[in-house]
Amino acid sequence: MSRMLSADRFEASQCQVSYFTFFKHFWPLISEEKLKLNWHIRYFCDELQKLSERVFLEEPKEYDLIANCMPGTSKSSIFSVLWQPWLWTRMPSARFISGCYSERLALDHSRKSRDVVISEKYCRLFPGIKLREDQNTKGYFINTRGGSRYATGVGGSVTGHHAHFIDIDDPIDPLGALSDLVLLEANTWITETLGDRKVDKSITPTAMVMQRLHQDDPTGHWLERGGRIRHLCFPCDTSWEIKPEECKNYYDHNGLFDAVRQNKGVLEEAEAKGETYYAGQYGQSPIPRGGAMFKVDRLQFSSTPPSKWKRGAIRFWDKAGTSGGGAFTVGAKGGLAHDDKVWVTDIIRGQWDSGTRERIILETAQKDGRDVRQMVEQEPGSGGKESAEGTVKRLTLAGYSAGMIKATGDKELRADPFSAHVNMGNVILLTAVWNREWILEHRFFPRSKYKDQVDATSGMFSSLTKPRKKIGAVLTYA
Repeated sequence: MSRMLSADRFEASQCQVSYFTFFKHFWPLISEEKLKLNWHIRYFCDELQKLSERVFLEEPKEYDLIANCMPGTSKSSIFSVLWQPWLWTRMPSARFISGCYSERLALDHSRKSRDVVISEKYCRLFPGIKLREDQNTKGYFINTRGGSRYATGVGGSVTGHHAHFIDIDDPIDPLGALSDLVLLEANTWITETLGDRKVDKSITPTAMVMQRLHQDDPTGHWLERGGRIRHLCFPCDTSWEIKPEECKNYYDHNGLFDAVRQNKGVLEEAEAKGETYYAGQYGQSPIPRGGAMFKVDRLQFSSTPPSKWKRGAIRFWDKAGTSGGGAFTVGAKGGLAHDDKVWVTDIIRGQWDSGTRERIILETAQKDGRDVRQMVEQEPGSGGKESAEGTVKRLTLAGYSAGMIKATGDKELRADPFSAHVNMGNVILLTAVWNREWILEHRFFPRSKYKDQVDATSGMFSSLTKPRKKIGAVLTYA
């Protein structure tokens, strides 16, 4: 008996000292599959332990953690299932909030964690950790030492709960990444709701693990906001960007992240599902190599525009009416050269209220001159028609050539003809400060944070290439 007790004490001590050791010892309790160790498992465990040790010592956090990794790599088991039970072996009073895009999945992770805590092995090694009978559900359970775990889906209420540790596991799914509303809800919930649910904001760390799916997915949004963040990015092979760069040394001699579970055959099957899917899920990049719809590496640049146009120049306006946030109003100017190359020569872009927007459109027309036609996108519905007609009327009364194009189909459909021209190497940008943001938006489109420059430039291209006709006093297009 004494030998058994001694062995238990030794195992408990080893598990407490190292989360990686705990993970290996308790893996059989959460999976019937044999644990296939790869270098990243220890790496992730050690990273979470570094975050945890500072909380144990009540020291201010150095950073929050973002980890991007492929599916099928045990990342949820590391971040969302076994981390919290290990924390209690060192800090029984630790309060833990875990979130996931799906409440069902969040509850499933929480249930597995609870199964570990109430298992015979855990109770034998850590007899001081017992769950309270009056609060013991799979979504919210508390131990007798004050520690707790609360699980919720993205957008769910966390009112009344404050955490020493916050875990976010896949806050959006691949379909959700296609919805601006889903992205906004996830980003707002993470930054505003969870941001206030901390025992001590200077100490409580947040660890988020996910695949990259969109320029403005929670990883992109969080990185853009800045702050103290440690970013781990482990794609399927070394042809993609790896962070930190020195982790490239852990990949095998063929450049593979995990030659056992993510071998070449597995990757070839995944790649066959589509380049955008593969880039996000396996390359940890919101865009395929060379761009998504727009292969921006095929753009040309020049500091001097043509002196004469085959057709042009045109300024096309995609209007928005939000001041200081939301979508941008964009005016894209360009023309068609005699060699049939399309030039983009200027971009006006801002988040203005409707009054300021109309003033800037008129001022821009004055700067462009009367030789530049001002075109306006007509959004669907009577309101969109009235808004476009109002802008055209103001421009024509001021003596400028103006017209409108009715928006039909979604933004991707409208962008397709222009993207084909870009991808054939037939588009030239006039070198200017606006180039960077314009290229960035086109590189990520349709999974870009903003789409207004794409819409405006595609409208400009459509205006240049569609036959014109005049209806009354308004210049429109077939």
